[in-house]
Amino acid sequence: MVYDFCGYATRNNVKCSDGRVILKDAFKDQDGAKVPLVWNHQHNSPDNILGHAFLENRDDGVYAYAVFNDNDMGQRAKELVKHGDISALSIYANKLKENAGRVMHGIIREVSLVLAGANPEAMIDSFVAHSDGSVTEDREQGWFFSGMDGELYHAESEEKDTEEDSEEEARLKRIEKMMAHKAQSDDDEDDDDDSDEDDEEDDDAEDESDDSDADGEDDEDEDKKLDHADSDDSDEGEETVGDIMETFTDKQKVVVMALIEDALESANKEESKDEEDSTMKHNVFDKETEQENVLSHSDEEKILEMAKDSSIGSLKGAMKAFCENEELAHGFDSQTLTLMFPEYKDVKSGAPEMLTTDQGWITKVLNKVHKSPLTRIRTRFVDIRDIENIRAKGYTKGTQKALQGDISALYRTSDAQTVYVRSDLNRDDILDITDFDVVAYMYNIDRMMLNEELATAIMLGDGRAAGAQYKIDETKIRNIWKDDELYTIHRLVDFSNSTIQGSGTGTSFGENFIYAETFVQELLYGRETAKNVGTADLFITPHVLNKMLLARDMNGRRIYNTVEELRSALNVREIITCEQFEGKVRTVGTGGNAQNRELLGILVNLDNYHLGANKGGEITHFTDFDINFNKEQSLLETRTSGANVRPLSALVLECVATNP
Repeated sequence: MVYDFCGYATRNNVKCSDGRVILKDAFKDQDGAKVPLVWNHQHNSPDNILGHAFLENRDDGVYAYAVFNDNDMGQRAKELVKHGDISALSIYANKLKENAGRVMHGIIREVSLVLAGANPEAMIDSFVAHSDGSVTEDREQGWFFSGMDGELYHAESEEKDTEEDSEEEARLKRIEKMMAHKAQSDDDEDDDDDSDEDDEEDDDAEDESDDSDADGEDDEDEDKKLDHADSDDSDEGEETVGDIMETFTDKQKVVVMALIEDALESANKEESKDEEDSTMKHNVFDKETEQENVLSHSDEEKILEMAKDSSIGSLKGAMKAFCENEELAHGFDSQTLTLMFPEYKDVKSGAPEMLTTDQGWITKVLNKVHKSPLTRIRTRFVDIRDIENIRAKGYTKGTQKALQGDISALYRTSDAQTVYVRSDLNRDDILDITDFDVVAYMYNIDRMMLNEELATAIMLGDGRAAGAQYKIDETKIRNIWKDDELYTIHRLVDFSNSTIQGSGTGTSFGENFIYAETFVQELLYGRETAKNVGTADLFITPHVLNKMLLARDMNGRRIYNTVEELRSALNVREIITCEQFEGKVRTVGTGGNAQNRELLGILVNLDNYHLGANKGGEITHFTDFDINFNKEQSLLETRTSGANVRPLSALVLECVATNP
C-alpha cells in the first residue's frame, strides 16, 4: 500500500478530554474502510478535504494510512506533516452506542488533521511511505500526541522546548532590564531633586514673582499623582500600588510586568481585529475557522466559547451540552441552536409499550377451553338420528318380526403436535439495555405470540398453505370454524332478504336494521338444530357488532341501545369481539359449485373443546447460551392436541364473500 503517512486515528481505553473512553473493537466494522481525510473537521467546503485514509482496526485502536490529494490544499498539508508542524489526528464519528461514557460502537465518518486532538494518544507515527511503495522510519521526527491541557508535546525532540524556553528567558531579561532602567531613572531624578532644593532656597526672593506659575505646576503634578495612585494625604491608612510593588521580590516584579505586557498585547490585538475588514480571508489552517453542525471534544476553548453564549450562560451548562451530544467529533459551532435542545425523554419510562392486535379474546378462549391431561384424544358416538329407520315397530300375529335398521358408529382421534416460539438476544444488547429487563420483556412477547397461535388454531385454524413447513396440522389441533358438519353447523346468512318486518322493510328501515335483524334471526334459528350448546359465547368481528348497534327504527331510535340489550336478544352468555376474524374467507364446494364464504361469527360453548397435554407437555420455557455467537437463546413450547368433543355443539354464521 502506498501512503504518505500513517498513525493512530484514535486509541482504545484512553480517556479523552470530554470524559469518553473508546473501547476495543468499537469501530471493528470499518476495518479496511476508506474515509475522507479532512482539515480540522471542517465540513463546509470541499477545499477542506485533503485526501483519504484507509482504516485498520487493531487491538489498541484504529490505525489510519493516509494519502494526500495532488491539489494545493493536500500538498500544503503534506508539507506541514512532513515538517512536523501538524502531528495530531482526530476522528469524527456518529451513530454512537455508549454506556456511562464508554463508547462501544460507532461509525467513523472522517479522519482529520488537527492542532490538538481529544484522544491524547491519537498521533502520527514516524513512518512515511514513498511513491515506490517503500517505507522509511524517520528517527528525528518521533511521536506526537496532544495532552489533556490542549497543548502539543514532542516525545523525543527537545529542540522546540529549548527554543520556547530561550524565548521566554529573553523576554524576562528584557523586562528585568526595563525595570532596572526605570529604577536608575528614579534614582537620578531623586539626586536632581536634592540639588535643586538648595538652589531654590537661595533664589526664593528672586522667584517670588513666579509663585503663581510654580503653584500651578505643583497642582498639576499633584493631579498626576492622584491619577496613578492614592496619596497619603487622601487616605492615610491605605497602601498605594507603588507601595505594594515595593514589597515584591525582584522575581515577583518580573512576573507582574510580564502579565501586564501580555494584557496590553491582547488588548492591542482586539483593537486591531475590530478595525479589520469584516470580509477578511482566513488561512485554511487557521484553528479558529468556523465549523458547522459538529460537536467538539478536542478543544477546551470551545467549551469556554459556549459558556459565554447568552443561551447557555455558565460553564456547567456548556459542559453538559458538550458531553450529552450524541456525536463524537472535534470542534463546535456555538451558534448551532439544535445542540442546545434538551435530550429526548421517554413519555413512559421502562420497557416500551407493545402495539398489538386485539388480545382480549385470546385470553378468554384459553381460559374457557377444557384442559385435559391427555394428548391422544378419541371421541366415539352412535348416530341414532334416523328415527324412521330404527324406530320400534308394531307386531301383527302370524308375520315375521323385522330387524331394526342400521345404526352408525362414529369416532375420530386427534394426536399431539409441538407448537413453539424461539428467539435469541445478543449478550451485548442484554448488558447495554439498562433501563428495563429486556430478557423478561422478550419472554412476555414470546408468550403472547404462543398464546395467540394456540387460540387462533382453536377457533380459525393455522391459516398457512397446505404443506407449508411450519403449518400446525389441523387434524391435531382441530379448529371450530372449518370443522366437520357433525361438530359445527354452518349457516349461510342472506342479508338481501328485506322482508323481516313485512314487504315494506326495505323502504321503511335502513341497511343496518335489516342486517341486525337478519343476523339475530339466523342465529336463533340455527340454535334450533344445535345440540349441547348450553350457555354459549358469540365471537364476532367489531364491525358486525357496530352494524347491529347502529340499527334504527322508522323514527330514528336505536333498536339496541347497549351491548347488553343485543346480547339478550341473541340469547348468548357473552359477546366477544375478535379483530383477527375480520376478512376470513373459506371455499365451500369444488369446481363450478365452489363458493367463497366470509366468516361473521362463531357461537360455541368452549367447555366442549378439549385441549390436551401430557405431563411435561404443558407450556415450558427453555433457555441456553450459545458461546460461539455470544447469544442468549430462548425456546417456549408446548405439545398439545385439541378437538371439539361434542357433536353439533358449535354454530358458524357466514355470508357470501363480496371480495374473496
